[in-house]
Amino acid sequence: MDIISNSSTAEASQGLIDHVVEGKAGRGLGVTASDPITQTYISPCSPETLYGTQSLQCLAEKCQKFGHERCDRSSESSSSMVALNPRLPHQYLIESLAPRDDVDFLKPWKRYLYFFSSVLVMAACTSYLLYLCFRIHTTLAAQRANHTIYPAAWIFIVVEMASATPVLVNSLWSVFVLKSRGRQKLRLKGNTVPVVDVLITTCGEDEDTILNTVRAACSIDYPADRFRIFVLDDGRSSSLFRSVVALNRQYPNLYYRTREKIPGVPHHFKAGNLNFGLRETMTTKGEVGEFVAALDADMIPQPEWLRAILPHMLVDENCGLACPPQLFYNVPPNDPLYQGLDFFVHISEPIKDALGVAWCTGSGYVVRRCALDTIGQIPEGSVAEDVLCSTLLLGRGWRTAYIHEGLQYGQVPGDYGSHIKQRTRWTIGTMQAAGRLRFSLWGSETRRLTFPQRLSGLLYAIVTLLNIFLTISMFSLPGVLISGGRMVAYATSDQLRWLIRGCWLAFTLNRICEFSLFLPAGYRNGQRGTRAIVWMAPYHAITMLRVFVLPSWLGGQATSFKPTGSLKSELKERNPRERAPVSKRLKVILWNYLGCFHLIYILFVLAAVIVSSVRCSRQPTRNERLICLLTHAFWPPVSWLVYVSATWTPIIYALKPPTVADNEDLLERDPITNVAYPKESSKYIRNKLSNGYFEFQYSLITIYITSMFVGSWIY
Repeated sequence: MDIISNSSTAEASQGLIDHVVEGKAGRGLGVTASDPITQTYISPCSPETLYGTQSLQCLAEKCQKFGHERCDRSSESSSSMVALNPRLPHQYLIESLAPRDDVDFLKPWKRYLYFFSSVLVMAACTSYLLYLCFRIHTTLAAQRANHTIYPAAWIFIVVEMASATPVLVNSLWSVFVLKSRGRQKLRLKGNTVPVVDVLITTCGEDEDTILNTVRAACSIDYPADRFRIFVLDDGRSSSLFRSVVALNRQYPNLYYRTREKIPGVPHHFKAGNLNFGLRETMTTKGEVGEFVAALDADMIPQPEWLRAILPHMLVDENCGLACPPQLFYNVPPNDPLYQGLDFFVHISEPIKDALGVAWCTGSGYVVRRCALDTIGQIPEGSVAEDVLCSTLLLGRGWRTAYIHEGLQYGQVPGDYGSHIKQRTRWTIGTMQAAGRLRFSLWGSETRRLTFPQRLSGLLYAIVTLLNIFLTISMFSLPGVLISGGRMVAYATSDQLRWLIRGCWLAFTLNRICEFSLFLPAGYRNGQRGTRAIVWMAPYHAITMLRVFVLPSWLGGQATSFKPTGSLKSELKERNPRERAPVSKRLKVILWNYLGCFHLIYILFVLAAVIVSSVRCSRQPTRNERLICLLTHAFWPPVSWLVYVSATWTPIIYALKPPTVADNEDLLERDPITNVAYPKESSKYIRNKLSNGYFEFQYSLITIYITSMFVGSWIY
């Protein structure tokens, strides 16, 4: 293998440069384990100008990048390396461990079947849209034939559309499954590495949790003189200060910083803390980092964290930000609240990365400092500063990267209330970012966005807004049932038969699609995500109305922020020794956290089904009774049953909360560094067969629809 030495003569360096071919930026490394190459790379901003008065001029200059020459001695090594341009004082060596960065998450057989999901998604979406169009056609035909209007039928169509749209939008991203990301599993080798400033933001989290993250960051596999760690404490904890000072004796590159927050002056939450940290890095002793990394207080970085992320930025000088997924070690068995976010982590984000729309995940990311300078700083004015930051970078023409490896593990909120606060905070942040970016449609801050990038920003904002309409449609369904109006209109018996067949086809294709589409995340995790869309919708809807619509005298409220680790549990429901009694759990979840909406909805739906069924039982003939039941409460796929099952989640959670082991039982401590890392068994969600109710119900619905389909050919 050809590795350029720092002691190479100018003649040797010139000889190498004479053989390289100018390449296009952003094509990635383009190497395989059996095809080692040497690639030259010029940093976008030289060290002399990066942090001085000439930095803005440097940012305006075109970054240079050279191609590669093939090594004639490729048989000498089975790994791939990249060397920094010999004209610069350092060389960076990068090893390719695997052709895909997600080899640890997706087995080859799953990857093969997953590729079919692109076709299956198109088939499922097309069949549903055709079925919907036919529903509209038969309703219009029935109105013409009977010279009347069927408002209940139209409301029912809208209800079904509202419930299907969020799922359809999320699934449509999978059309691009076949688009290759071309992202390898890379490692930065050796001690010649870029300087990085690591910012750890804290705000009242458990001190042991913070210190474990700090120790893990100090103990990463990276030369100690090439990175600095700043603990940015918005909680102003004197105890944490003393602990960090004590650790500083062991890790001289560790610093504690806290800012003054003047009452009445906006401090911009986490974004403000990060910007404070950026200013501190410029005035603290030591070399200022070309790259800046950020960690949440509860996120434990793995030893290879920086060595895994930085190569993707070194081989692409236009990559302004690279981020790994946020993974968790304390997700409860069966993940009843869908806290693991597996669909987003293992399906949505890799697809977005392939389209050039990788978003910052909030922790563990690395950003190029000169890229950050082009947008001024970490954007303030939104509690979703991570998504806003990455979108602004894309709008400036930088690229972002999603590194699909397990490089950090943190904690999900430990109780129901904290989970709701976290998710509704994300909703607020999403809409704040969408408003500032004008839904990614126009404006100077998004002028260089590509079409997929604009589409992503628009669709995620629309899906968030749809929670309002989904909530309205959910409560409209039992109202329509009670009204007694004709919910499925048709002009002839043949039209009814074809409606049943069309519904069966759309449902069956969707079922098959789910088995393929959910493979990277796990089938059960994918189903939990679908149910979470339903039962979380009222929370998102109420939050948006309170924050963005209602005045204060009608219950409106200003944006509030509370970091996950500092949300204190009232119930401690996941600790079998300390959990509150069931009566208190029900009171807090139903009243304090508005689970009463879910209970009222369930009772409303069940009452509506009973009223509708009793009304149908009074029809004069057996055939009319069956058709009435079919076209009202039991029209496939029995939407009310799907809604009730999903909205039952908060109540069943209060009655039977999951048990989660103590942190020390989920972690194992390194005897040398004293860092507690997650056990292998804690890194994955444990699914138990005892939680098979939802799948049993889904299977019954499948059998019911199939029997209706068969019956449509017989009767």
